[in-house]
Amino acid sequence: MCRGAAGSTIGAVNTLHDEPLRIGKHTFTSRLFLGTGKYPDMDTMVRALDVSGTQCVTVAVRRMSVGTPQGKTLLDYLPRDRYVLLPNTAGCFDADHAVRTALLGRELGMGDLVKLEVLGDTETLLPDPVGTLEAARTLVKDGFTVLCYTSDDPILARRLEDAGVAAVMPAGAPIGSGQGILNPNNIRIILERAKVPVIVDAGVGTASDVTVAFELGALGVLLNTGVALAKDPVRMARAMKAAAEAGRDAFLSGRIPRKLYASASSPTSGIIAGE
Repeated sequence: MCRGAAGSTIGAVNTLHDEPLRIGKHTFTSRLFLGTGKYPDMDTMVRALDVSGTQCVTVAVRRMSVGTPQGKTLLDYLPRDRYVLLPNTAGCFDADHAVRTALLGRELGMGDLVKLEVLGDTETLLPDPVGTLEAARTLVKDGFTVLCYTSDDPILARRLEDAGVAAVMPAGAPIGSGQGILNPNNIRIILERAKVPVIVDAGVGTASDVTVAFELGALGVLLNTGVALAKDPVRMARAMKAAAEAGRDAFLSGRIPRKLYASASSPTSGIIAGE
């Protein structure tokens, strides 16, 4: 805040407010969800999660001991008083396998929150729509709060919502590709129709991709590779935090319409000729 010569306040604004994101029984003020895989080491992961400001981290149930010292698992590095754990069914290629993995996560004490992935093949890692819908229905019936990874197909997103998922998570681009939001029009359609939170998941490569997702109206963004495999994961995590905040603020502010021609910022009427 600054003051003019007469002591008047210049540029004062009211306190900015944003409603927290609510998914099931959980409430988040950070809208950035981070994964825990692919980091060069556990210390880098811990520091990156810290500076990102995330409050919810994904945990691949089938890989909790990968990359950790002997006798430890990933859970030893994720304090439960700081992070909500989001176990996921990464690496599952059929509905039955995904359901069993989710049940295992619950048995390990990670609760009823789950990120559902049922993949179609090992090359594209695109979701299997039939298997995804089948597993979603089963897990919802079993009492899970399901955040469901899906393609950017608005029809499938609606079917998943009808099945009772707590959030739909359309892919911005293929997992780990770093291509950003390839089909913003489909994301817009999903956002217009959805009555549950929409969280863009997968394909984020850099901070501007996160900003674009939030400017479209997404209520959250989940990413992993874009941070974990950056040359400096901790600095990139900080950039993703800033990008999320900027994109969300831009969306809430309401952008100006796009115009073909210029529009002067200064008034053009009342100007005295010759001045």
